[in-house]
Amino acid sequence: MKAFFYLIFAFFSITIADAQVLTATVLDADTDEPIPFVAIQTAEYKGVISNDEGVFVILIENISDNEIGISCLGYEAIKIGIEDIKSTNYIIRLKSAINELDTVYLSDSKPNVDSIISRVNKNLKMNYKSDSLSYKLFHRETEHIDFKKLSLKVNKSSHFKKRQLEDANDQLAQMGREIQNSNSVYFKDFSGDLHVLNNKSKKLTVDKATQIINSTKDFSIENIQDKAQRIVLKYLDTTKTYKLKTGLFKIEDSLSLANDHEKDSKNEFEIKKLKSKAFSLLQQSQIGNNSVLRRILNTENYEYTIKNVTFEDGEMVYLIDFSPKRSRAKFSGSMYVTDESFAVLKIDYRYSEGKRGEKVNLRLLLGLKYIQNVNQGTIIYKRNTYDFYEPRYIKHESGEYFFVSRPLKFIENSKNRNKTSFDFKIEGNTRSRVELLFTSIDAIDAETYNNLNEAKSVIYESLRKYDSNTWTGKETLAPTNELKTFEVKD
Repeated sequence: MKAFFYLIFAFFSITIADAQVLTATVLDADTDEPIPFVAIQTAEYKGVISNDEGVFVILIENISDNEIGISCLGYEAIKIGIEDIKSTNYIIRLKSAINELDTVYLSDSKPNVDSIISRVNKNLKMNYKSDSLSYKLFHRETEHIDFKKLSLKVNKSSHFKKRQLEDANDQLAQMGREIQNSNSVYFKDFSGDLHVLNNKSKKLTVDKATQIINSTKDFSIENIQDKAQRIVLKYLDTTKTYKLKTGLFKIEDSLSLANDHEKDSKNEFEIKKLKSKAFSLLQQSQIGNNSVLRRILNTENYEYTIKNVTFEDGEMVYLIDFSPKRSRAKFSGSMYVTDESFAVLKIDYRYSEGKRGEKVNLRLLLGLKYIQNVNQGTIIYKRNTYDFYEPRYIKHESGEYFFVSRPLKFIENSKNRNKTSFDFKIEGNTRSRVELLFTSIDAIDAETYNNLNEAKSVIYESLRKYDSNTWTGKETLAPTNELKTFEVKD
């Protein structure tokens, strides 16, 4: 089956390569398993990263000297020509380069892990730079919503007829079944440049944006509540306006079916929101107080163990595991640390067993419960020509459990003040993955930054399924199998 899969994959790769795009897969030479997050260098300080499934896509025109560099911590780095990749059916195999610590240190005393971590902290400001940089990026966001329970029902109405009440509840029940049986997922991609002068001054220019989502399955909590409200409003007096309340809180002063216009059909993303997401993810890779590095390198909260060593560009690199030492520490994982500069080249982190993130349990008081139960990610750094280490790839995955129970009430704005009340209960889990690929990073000065204009919005292309031609001429993350096979249904 695996051989058949790669044969089919090779066929598509050849087709794409003829269009000046090369797609290939990187495998472990011993296990034949895909290797995720492999650095693909197309030119000096430029390139892409393979995706979770070991697949990468590069533009042939961007390749210098007709060969690419392939490197991944724990594996032997290689350089390979384009014709050689074609001759192997677009499959590249890497050999393991992990060494046992006892083998490397035959006579000398083994390094002290606490001393290594101390030097990593000491060298953070020398190793990492975050200001006056312009990042050419590709951003991908994937979100899933899995609804476990859903209950929407009109309880009573002072001016609903019995048949109207039954019809409204039938429609609400049907909507509930559709939502529970749905596979709610969307994919959002954009490419552009993030210009960062300092922590407060940043601009985003977007040159391409796409979204793949079934509009009939746009099931955010706000969207579900809005659809339920529309069903109820159909049976109310359209010449009246209504106050909408949930519990003690007033949501709307003047809600009206007569004034319920269709939303603007223009497909736009607000640049402000895209910038906030991209910069927030970038900050996780830097050295601010709330960054991943600062949290994991807190020696009071974590303990560390050297597991093995490997080599990167001739430099020895330690593979160090970390785990909570105190109850307030939440993460476990591993990181690769260089022996000479004491820089972190890669870090993988996840919630330790039994650990959770933010919790809100106001189920009895306000009908609300929220638990962050997934928080994990990967950050990969690469040294540049100025001997600073820059993020080349950032992935963050989060997951939450949610429960919302809202008693909603429509109150007519009239002397009669007719009331209609219905219950809105929903429970489920969300899972999101956000990825940032930096294909190049350059310095930017204040004058250049000030002359940049940032738009308020960008029009995105709404797709029914992933189409590689959409990104012709762009270096992007290769689509996962989930993305390649997803298609919007009517």
